[in-house]
Amino acid sequence: MRLQNRAMLPALLLPLLVAMLPAQPPQARIRIDTNRVIGEVHAHLFGNFAEHLGRCIYGGIFEEGSPLSDAEGYRKDVLEAVKPLGVSILRWPGGNFASGYNWMDGVGPRDQRPARPDHAWGALESNRFGTDEFLRYCERVGSEPYLCINGGLGSVDSARQWVEYCNETRPTYWANQRRKNGREKPWNVKVWGLGNEIDGPWQLGHKSAEDYAKFALQAAVAMRRQDDSIQLIASGSSNFRPSADWIGWNRTVLSHLKDEINYISLHTYIGNPDSNLEKYLAVSQDLDDRIAIVEGQIRAARNDQTRPHPIYIAFDEWNTWYRARSGTTEFEIAKTGLEEHYNFEDALATGMFLNSFIRHANIVKMANLAQLVNVIAPIFTNKQGMYLQTIYFPLREYGKQRGNSSLDAQVTGPSYRTGNRSPLGYLDVSSTYNAGEKAVYVNVLNRSEKLDISARVDNVAGTIGREAGVWEMNSPDLKAVNDFGSEKVKPAVRTTALAISDNGFTYLFPKHSLTILKLKIQ
Repeated sequence: MRLQNRAMLPALLLPLLVAMLPAQPPQARIRIDTNRVIGEVHAHLFGNFAEHLGRCIYGGIFEEGSPLSDAEGYRKDVLEAVKPLGVSILRWPGGNFASGYNWMDGVGPRDQRPARPDHAWGALESNRFGTDEFLRYCERVGSEPYLCINGGLGSVDSARQWVEYCNETRPTYWANQRRKNGREKPWNVKVWGLGNEIDGPWQLGHKSAEDYAKFALQAAVAMRRQDDSIQLIASGSSNFRPSADWIGWNRTVLSHLKDEINYISLHTYIGNPDSNLEKYLAVSQDLDDRIAIVEGQIRAARNDQTRPHPIYIAFDEWNTWYRARSGTTEFEIAKTGLEEHYNFEDALATGMFLNSFIRHANIVKMANLAQLVNVIAPIFTNKQGMYLQTIYFPLREYGKQRGNSSLDAQVTGPSYRTGNRSPLGYLDVSSTYNAGEKAVYVNVLNRSEKLDISARVDNVAGTIGREAGVWEMNSPDLKAVNDFGSEKVKPAVRTTALAISDNGFTYLFPKHSLTILKLKIQ
């Protein structure tokens, strides 16, 4: 083509010049309003779980005779690593183990306790770590205890007697046994689970929804007769994806137990077997949907309560777990010790879980990471020492927001789709407000594997300060892991100046990163 007018040249070159400019990050917007409160971020969202499985108890929490243990047998290095996590509530003794456990085997002089086969995981249980050892450990680390009764092979009376042993003040038989075992004052255990995953055919004493509900109701009434101040957690469906059976189990349990329980439990384990980061981190869609469904079921059940009181959701088992899961039976799976070695992308998934729990803080009032040490855990030990897995760091940092108000943050921005699901934003966001500190926390997971995303953060109520505290986890290697003497994955902490305009600012959230911004509000 022959140019008729030299003036046309700049116009023709403009698209080429624009194409040569560096690509600008996609834009997003996060709108924060401290008046849009969802609910309190309950301290119990930052709980944990310890089961008699693999090396969680023996060789993790408790290792008699080890030079790393104290006179009572507790691993001192583990204990010191647990304290900064701020484990608010610790669940024990299971898990599948609970469905065959007789708590009476684990009290009294250690050398006189019977060893029993563990028919949940195929091990031999020495019973050297029992009720009193667990409850002393909770006191040492500052956790509230949560005991799960044997809802599989156990009896109603055994559950009632366990409450008596732990909580009775009068000189009854089991209270006197507790005193004989060295504990004069009651342990005062307030949180009790009515069995574990009883809907699962892998469970000892597996029951139908109707049979479980009848047993759990009898146990609840008997346990409350012993101590009417306790809180009870029903065993909800253990299946992750909603189905007719899943929905029906929860409906039946809530219908029977609505006047006795304070929580219904949910369990969720996820993984990344396809090595697809964005698909992995899209699981929050299923998580959010599941919470919404059960919240609706709770509302329906509460309409028929004769003793009106709140019922909440307790995610009392959650984590990434898929590598150490080979085999078709529980015994085969147990050979792995469930010793997951977590990488950087698993730390991102931990932030995804916690963001969802915070966004549903009105109904999710308890969550227990499974588990505490060695077994799908943030802390990993050997005979010589320990190290912190990648998932330890978001657990510790998010825990600082306990007691804050969860805020309904409004988020728009670039999205993507997995499978036939609806589009999902690359930025997964939760936000909380601490009125005493006058501080807003903005928790942002950038799920994109390749895109940095620039977000305009707008504040509605109050004036944003000109500096922000920044906590960030990122790594160029998605598969990077920590190990003994090698902490490759850990957070970066810094303070950054904010260019405030119209009570907002722009922040660049790097690809595949987890960021917590702490903003001062005047």
